[in-house]
Amino acid sequence: MMKWLLYLVLAVLVGGSWMLYSNTGKEMKIKQELVEKLEEAGDPDEKVPKLEGEIQALEGQKTFNGILLAFLSAGLVGIFFVFQVLPSLAHRATHAVYDSAEMMEHDVMHDARSLLAQGDYQGAIEAFKQAAAADPTNRLPWVEIAKIYKDNIGDSAAAIQTIRHALESQAWEVNDAAYFLFRLAELYDEVEGDRASATAIMHQVVEQFPGTRHSANASHKLHEWEQQATAQAANAEEEEYLARMRASQGGSGPRNPS
Repeated sequence: MMKWLLYLVLAVLVGGSWMLYSNTGKEMKIKQELVEKLEEAGDPDEKVPKLEGEIQALEGQKTFNGILLAFLSAGLVGIFFVFQVLPSLAHRATHAVYDSAEMMEHDVMHDARSLLAQGDYQGAIEAFKQAAAADPTNRLPWVEIAKIYKDNIGDSAAAIQTIRHALESQAWEVNDAAYFLFRLAELYDEVEGDRASATAIMHQVVEQFPGTRHSANASHKLHEWEQQATAQAANAEEEEYLARMRASQGGSGPRNPS
């Protein structure tokens, strides 16, 4: 009750200050117009100096009223913020923290991560598959399964098969489908050493997602691989040339006398 009474008192004071400020401005305007009329008429009664003094006094009063109005308005806004807005924000922030914690506790992949941390890789794989079934539009469980096969079990073929299965299991959004294709190309190129298959997948990205950043990234990767292939071919030619030169020099060298 006291809080709302304080709001009311401050609102009345702000309203009164605004009226004083506004009325002072109107009075100054009236006197200024009168001064202009008297000056046009030649000021026969010499009233202009007195009016100008009154205008200056009103200007000072208006300035004071403006400062008072600003001070009271800031006080009203500040008190309203402290008593109304700030508690509401704190309440929302508290709920956001607890709601976020609750969501993390019920994360469908919580059990899978626990099993992975314990070194139970097969158990983690099965748990991630359950997570994928519970949240079919989430690509992360399949990515984690492929990572376990590659990094923890050392079965790159199973990692590749996992990504392929995920790709074919449903129609993914563009970003998800492109992500899977890039990971698949990465597995073929860096783990299997199959640059040809990786190149074919990058061409698939370019054709499947034209005009997107995924297509641009795939084109950049293809260009990078082409440069590497050119450099490797040049090095191979140079090595072959040097080998022939060494063989030629060795065959035509001087013979020892018998």
